Amino acid sequence: MSTENFQSFDGTTLALHRMGEGRPAVLLHGLFSNADMNWIRFGHALRIVDQGYEVLMLDFRVHGQSEAPHEAENYPAGVLVKDVVALVEHLGLTDYDLAGFSLGARTAIHGVATGRLAPRRLILGGMGVDGLREWDKRAAFFIRVIDEFDAIPKGDPAYFSMQFLKSQKVDRTAARLLLGSMENLDLAELANIACPALVVCGDEDSDNGSAQELAGMLPDATYAEVPGTHMSSVTKPDLGRAMAQWLGPAKR
Repeated sequence: MSTENFQSFDGTTLALHRMGEGRPAVLLHGLFSNADMNWIRFGHALRIVDQGYEVLMLDFRVHGQSEAPHEAENYPAGVLVKDVVALVEHLGLTDYDLAGFSLGARTAIHGVATGRLAPRRLILGGMGVDGLREWDKRAAFFIRVIDEFDAIPKGDPAYFSMQFLKSQKVDRTAARLLLGSMENLDLAELANIACPALVVCGDEDSDNGSAQELAGMLPDATYAEVPGTHMSSVTKPDLGRAMAQWLGPAKR
């Protein structure tokens, strides 16, 4: 595996992790996680590589090894979609597959539904309809975690999220700005996603609403269930296995 940096649309330096050779597959991680946590550590990227793909894993701004600027101007509406578009343009990708988990899935959906990203196939992990149409509620939860960080007591529903942010050493100033850049999606726009899609979700994961309902709203989607909650499903081999099996051996 190799890691390199590139400049996004606004000059922010983002980290890109590469693994394997072959057909490009872009993987986008979840909120306050990173490429290592979601894709590398538990073997999901390697399972896809073994099918003949080059896996391209972005660390979103404010995450992993990417920069976390503190200026509001670096967080326009839809900033993460803009970053993925910048990655695709930087690499000159014209024929690729795109996968995301949670925030990564949400970002991929926004990009494809609005025509800014055009993958051949799409994988959406840990995402349901509520994560698209009720983002304000999800954002408000994490803003509270940030604002009340050291005062959140054990037993509070936000305590585990606070501990996770602390373990990931999240820059809270930048994270708060990022949360304000994300928009709700008009679910009618899901009809614009014409490419084949896999919607895969843990059997105990309802954090973002119904993934099965999301699959039913996409024009050409397959639904797959794997073991686990929103947090634990990414630690089990079943997630990567389901993704690799659906993608199948790479074809140029």
